[in-house]
Amino acid sequence: MAEPKAKLLVIEDDEGLQRQLKWAYEDWDVVAAGNRAEAIALLRSEEPQVATLDLGLPPDPDGTSEGFATLAEMLRLKPDLKVVVASGHGRRESAQAAIAGGAWDFYQKPIDIDELHLIVRRAFHVRALEQENRRLSEAGTAEGGPFGGLMTAAPEMTKTLRTLERVAATQVSVMLQGASGTGKELLAKGLHAASDRADGPFVAINCAAIPETLLEAELFGHEKGAFTGAVKTVEGKIELAGGGTLFLDEVGDIPLALQVKLLRFVQERVIERVGGRKAIPVDVRIVTATHRDLAAMIAEESFREDLYYRLAEIVVPIPTLAERTGDAALLARHFLGRFAAEMNPRVAGFAPDAVAALEAHAWPGNVRELENRMKRAVIMAEGKRVRAADLDLDAPEADDDRDLINLKTVREIADRKAIRRAIARTGGNISNAAKLLGISRPTLYDLLKQYELQG
Repeated sequence: MAEPKAKLLVIEDDEGLQRQLKWAYEDWDVVAAGNRAEAIALLRSEEPQVATLDLGLPPDPDGTSEGFATLAEMLRLKPDLKVVVASGHGRRESAQAAIAGGAWDFYQKPIDIDELHLIVRRAFHVRALEQENRRLSEAGTAEGGPFGGLMTAAPEMTKTLRTLERVAATQVSVMLQGASGTGKELLAKGLHAASDRADGPFVAINCAAIPETLLEAELFGHEKGAFTGAVKTVEGKIELAGGGTLFLDEVGDIPLALQVKLLRFVQERVIERVGGRKAIPVDVRIVTATHRDLAAMIAEESFREDLYYRLAEIVVPIPTLAERTGDAALLARHFLGRFAAEMNPRVAGFAPDAVAALEAHAWPGNVRELENRMKRAVIMAEGKRVRAADLDLDAPEADDDRDLINLKTVREIADRKAIRRAIARTGGNISNAAKLLGISRPTLYDLLKQYELQG
């Protein structure tokens, strides 16, 4: 049984143009309205995903007041509706007002059917991606397993999670190698939760955040009277992690002298507290993380090679946010929803320049930077949509005119981009990618062949 077509609402008072659009939009199930009342009734009964809206509706066909009122009411009832607004009245002013009012895109009349078709197709694609992102987010929160706290749809991060799931059941020492802000502690917690030590403690210590003079006592504990201020015996992090997982974050920052004592523990699984003489056995699984180049440190003799091979039985590289296909937009929408609910409820989405800026930015600070920028953007946003300026990012320059020779070229660029993203988001599953794009699997195979893309 064929899947039902996605639904498009066309709001246009010209009945001849209504019929023309219905004929042109055969890819979708089209319903048409000639005024605000009809549009709202169809919005309630048909629940379209995308709508095209002519601002010049009766009783103000020569103005825009009724069109903007229709836009506001539709988005109030269905905030995730993608509305493409068309108008011949004051292009710049109407476009700015439409985007500020929550429209997804703006189109200047007179209508070019092919070009508007491309814009509508993009709107359906974005709507499908957002639905998939919400599904992934809900699945990750409710039933995503040990790594449910990490939100991703990127094949690069999915590969990392699969690796961690495979090694979780073993007792090997795992080293997470990645830049700051890539979620190494979250992954370490997931590794612990997926292991047979999940009922035991997860104890984390950031080796770079503790002064060298205190780090030994933090790791190994100390006996009463071991040093000035040691008024009682204190168990260290290693001992506290007994029966569970010890996570040593930024392990590359452990001083060379302390590495010798850590190596002895890793080899023999016994410790001695500072100031003590008693050997204390500790059963613990060790997970480490670092952003440093430990191979270079070994060459410089600032990190022990024997300790490295004890701690890095399996090394798992963590991709940066820039390397995680599509995750910047996915996480940005997640943070938008969270921060808007807390600080600015009227913010409901992104302006086109913000989406372009999110995709173009290199994210040197990774997820931590994205979270901070989204918090700032929600606070600074003056309208319903976050703009690039709210993110404190520059909107990327428009494509070179040489890339826009004709509509066929524009369509090919859009198709290539959409296909690559869909395949990336579905981990290379052609059937799921086709569903995400709203086309059949044979059609997607034809497009892959036509554009010489890898499936």
